[in-house]
Amino acid sequence: METKSEGRPEFGAGVTMKIEGKIVPGYLKAMSGLEQLPGPNGERSVELFRHGTLTVKLYAPRSADHQHPHTRDEIYVIATGTGRFEREGKEVSFGPGDVLFVAAGEQHRFVEFTDDFATWVFFYGPEGGEAVREKS
Repeated sequence: METKSEGRPEFGAGVTMKIEGKIVPGYLKAMSGLEQLPGPNGERSVELFRHGTLTVKLYAPRSADHQHPHTRDEIYVIATGTGRFEREGKEVSFGPGDVLFVAAGEQHRFVEFTDDFATWVFFYGPEGGEAVREKS
């Protein structure tokens, strides 16, 4: 896999994956980046892709999740593991394939998760989050 000078994987140009015997540009394997964790300074997430306002990361905390509220809206798609997710004081259980939404600025964290826990994180939209639309 080729990398950009900032150290994150190049996505699209130069990155390929073999699908059904054909080389296809612009794809990464589902768990790409896991081998880069932890990072040299103990980082538990790695950026996989960036386009416009969208940033995709793989996040794999161990033992505790010390997140702080983020400045943009985010979606988590659970890749592996199970546990509980706390958002604004309410908890839900999660497992592989589950999707969790967190609006910009909301307190949130993963709690009581298994050692194999990893999730994709999709940050998107403007700083401060997207405006909430009133239902008509």
